[in-house]
Amino acid sequence: MPARRTPLTPEGRAGLSAAVVVLVLISAIEIGEGPDASFVGWLAVAPFLAAAFAPWRQVVIVGAIATALTLVFGMLDPAGFGEMGAAGLVGMAFATAVAVAVSVIRQSQSERFAELARLATVAQEAVLRPIGPRVGQLAIAGRYISASTAADIGGDLYEALDTRYGVRMIIGDVRGKGIDAVRLANIVLGSYRHVAYERADLRAIVDDLDRAVARSVGEEDFVTAALVEERGGTLSVVNCGHPAPLLLRRGRVIPLDPPHSAPPLGFNPVVQTRVEHLEPGDRLLLYTDGLAEARRAGEFFPTASRAWALLGHGTVAHGLASLESALVEWVRGHLDDDIALILLEYTGAQPPAEGAVPSWEIGGTATARG
Repeated sequence: MPARRTPLTPEGRAGLSAAVVVLVLISAIEIGEGPDASFVGWLAVAPFLAAAFAPWRQVVIVGAIATALTLVFGMLDPAGFGEMGAAGLVGMAFATAVAVAVSVIRQSQSERFAELARLATVAQEAVLRPIGPRVGQLAIAGRYISASTAADIGGDLYEALDTRYGVRMIIGDVRGKGIDAVRLANIVLGSYRHVAYERADLRAIVDDLDRAVARSVGEEDFVTAALVEERGGTLSVVNCGHPAPLLLRRGRVIPLDPPHSAPPLGFNPVVQTRVEHLEPGDRLLLYTDGLAEARRAGEFFPTASRAWALLGHGTVAHGLASLESALVEWVRGHLDDDIALILLEYTGAQPPAEGAVPSWEIGGTATARG
């Protein structure tokens, strides 16, 4: 099987071009300054410059050219090639070998990084299933915004299910990052996807999730979460140490703060339910603290004051896209934490079609897929 060749990236082409420019420039200086010039040693810069960006094969080519030029300039020396010329030639060959080794190590690390990032993406996509464009009587969209292209993935989570008790949603944030955070997020979502269909009260779901987290983590680990239920236009919210959802209604933005604060899952939260009656056209934003804590120069992103302008118009999917664009612009492309978002719109109760069977009677997960 032939060896797999690494394609030359734009950065690699730029590095290779810069190395060639260095070779040409130093050669021109050496020729222009005449026989007494001593710039040949600077040719070693070229293979190291190529090694910083280009694959090792290109570094070998640049090093070979630099070595050949060293030999040519040494032979043109009026004093003869001599020991100085031989030392320069050996030194250039050694510098090329070191540059090639640097390129091989850098390329190996880059490939490992890319593979880890790919595996992290696969793992997270397996945890977070797509939701929307409709669940029950709600238009709904979910979005995950990653703070890094590295495998430093977070444990933000969300889900929306159509159950016999109404549409039930969860959004949460696992303390910490990495594979352990994704594992705990998977435990929470796995438990939620089961008990959301079985428990009549959101507080009972919280108890089940709290036990699942307590069995799976250490004393300092926890999961903040907000659970929401929409049933016939009545919205119920319980909150376990999580940012309060924002209700968008006729140009107003209303934080749905809980009746009293409760600790995160894993710390035995005792929650109270906040109840709101929805109107057709109402929208609700659920988010993790990556949005609440996004800032530039110490100034936090003004989520509440900009929510209606960004989220109150168009489809819910377009609203989340607008929010992400505004957020990335605010932080100038640098987020400190991952962000999970759910935006839903209550379209009003509609009678079921004649002969229709509710999705919860059919069984399985009723989450619509986009």
